[in-house]
Amino acid sequence: MVKKVILASPRGFCAGVVRAIEIVNLALEKFPKPLYVRKEIVHNPYVVEELRRKGAIFVDELDEVPAGGTVIFSAHGVAPEVWRQAKAKNLKVIDATCPLVTKVHSEAIRFARKDHTILLIGHKGHDEVVGTMGEAPEHIRLVTSVAEIDDLELENPDQLVYLTQTTLSLDDTKEIVQALKQKFPALQAPPSEDICYATQNRQEAVRHLAERAELILVVGAANSSNSNRLVEEARKSGSKSYLINDVHAILPEWLEGVENVGVTSGASAPEILVTQVVDFFRNAGANVDEFSIREENVQFGLPIQLKR
Repeated sequence: MVKKVILASPRGFCAGVVRAIEIVNLALEKFPKPLYVRKEIVHNPYVVEELRRKGAIFVDELDEVPAGGTVIFSAHGVAPEVWRQAKAKNLKVIDATCPLVTKVHSEAIRFARKDHTILLIGHKGHDEVVGTMGEAPEHIRLVTSVAEIDDLELENPDQLVYLTQTTLSLDDTKEIVQALKQKFPALQAPPSEDICYATQNRQEAVRHLAERAELILVVGAANSSNSNRLVEEARKSGSKSYLINDVHAILPEWLEGVENVGVTSGASAPEILVTQVVDFFRNAGANVDEFSIREENVQFGLPIQLKR
């Protein structure tokens, strides 16, 4: 029987996600409808459905947006080709790209202009990676694992830099970077860490959580990279762990013989879903504790169209 639920903090929305959701909500108030959003604004079905109920229309590509319409680009960023498509259709664009993702895009552009080869560490097909690679496709090579490095051949190994997706596992990324440096001693690091503060904080918190709980439930969507990394970190730290979209995903067999359950959430998971999980255990007689490894007070400004 579960006796205690332990909540990790920081958890849940990061500053980039808060900003992206606020952008859609404000745009729905200020701009004429229909209002389109390219891709999921953040990777969470609850958030997307809530915004859809308010009137946002989610599309996969810009050919679904009528000429002259208004479209919001998601927090994960887009490639320059998408901007060109938007201009060709005379679309009004509101850019909700997380500023930390924009930073990686800017780094890719700067190093490409210096004719560097850029090794982008990330997950193939992830929206953020697709957008970053689009900035300089002729200069960027994607590296997804250590296993790929032995076969990696480069024309200019003396002009080499690595960048990373913002939502990766710190430990896995460190392992890949070490392997790259062994093969390519001239490899340069980005000017500052690409993995975002929120990803780092949540991974550190889940490692502390694993010291206190036999089972860790991570609230987040299946396509949320940072949420999946939290599950991996929990398991590497010795706890059983499962990714759950919401309270209905909890299976009774997971709880057999478990007294302490840890709960955290990915950077795009709303707190209401965490509250429902906590209430599930509280109603079954469990006590609730919370610990925090640090406070987060990061805020990002809004796009110029919404500041007006």
